[in-house]
Amino acid sequence: MAGLRTLSVLYLLGVSALGFGLALQAHMPLAVGAKQVADATPGALVNAAGAADHFVIQPVWTWTVKTTSTLWDQAATEVARWIAPAAPKVATVKPKLSAPPKLRPSLPTAPNPVAKAAPAMELAQQPETENAPLLPAPDATPPSAGEIARVLDHLKLSLTRELYDNFELFLYVSKADHGPWHQRMFVFAKETSGDLKLTYNFPVSTGREVLMPNPDGTRMWKTDTPTGYFQLDPERVYRRYTSQQWGHKMPYAMFFSWENEGRQTGVAIHSAVAEDVALLGNRASAGCVRLAPQNAELLFRLIKANYRGLTPLFAYDRRTATMSKEGLLMHDKEGKLRYAEGYKVLVLIENKGGDDVIAALF
Repeated sequence: MAGLRTLSVLYLLGVSALGFGLALQAHMPLAVGAKQVADATPGALVNAAGAADHFVIQPVWTWTVKTTSTLWDQAATEVARWIAPAAPKVATVKPKLSAPPKLRPSLPTAPNPVAKAAPAMELAQQPETENAPLLPAPDATPPSAGEIARVLDHLKLSLTRELYDNFELFLYVSKADHGPWHQRMFVFAKETSGDLKLTYNFPVSTGREVLMPNPDGTRMWKTDTPTGYFQLDPERVYRRYTSQQWGHKMPYAMFFSWENEGRQTGVAIHSAVAEDVALLGNRASAGCVRLAPQNAELLFRLIKANYRGLTPLFAYDRRTATMSKEGLLMHDKEGKLRYAEGYKVLVLIENKGGDDVIAALF
């Protein structure tokens, strides 16, 4: 808008100067008129006319012609710039079409570095197909058939009739640090005949059984794996989970339903990750029961697909706000078992490696 106003003023000045000059030219220069007057008047008038011609008329005429030409040139230039396309503005802006088009990057030929950073053998990062068959991870030191039979006999002796009748899958875990059963899980499924049959047995890692500082070093925590009978908490079953206390990943986590002194505990069965996989068969966890990633996924899928249902509630001591882990079940006033929706899976953890059972059997 300011440029347009300036152009208008210059144009009016130029036109005015040009009109003034043309008027002078059309009515004869004042110099000629002054000379004629001088010829027809007395000497004083002649002198006055001469002075006016020399000091006024000639300078005004010269200034008018010069100014008119200059203003006209400026006005013509501004009009040309105003009328012409915005060439100066185009010169200062990069045309959009001049930039090279963005090309889609080609696929990398080298492996993705992010994939290398993922923890080794962590199956929680792999896509899951519910119907895809799974096989147990290779086992370097499987127990003999005789040891498996001894574990089964010991388990049967450890179960009450109520426990035996109301659960369908039994996980026996030895947290011992030595013996033929040490650091191993035995999975027994109930058959239609009512008998128990070994389905899987896996090497595990249970708690270190020592005091350890938490990640920020402000508190010492027990890393014991509790012994006793436990159920799985149907509200705390996760394919992917990270420990809030330790910051460790816990894929295929299945937490125990065990309240101790008013606090729901964080003990779970889950997958080992990264370097912890190589420690299976040894006490290495913060209290949980770790499995190889492939075995953890297999057990997780087996339980979720086949063992959901009504399960008896464990007895609860209101004075201590602690749930029984001795295998005692809750009954109503009429002596009937109380049930809730859950998983028909019973976990028995003992500090027995098999050596101390031989004498009791013979």
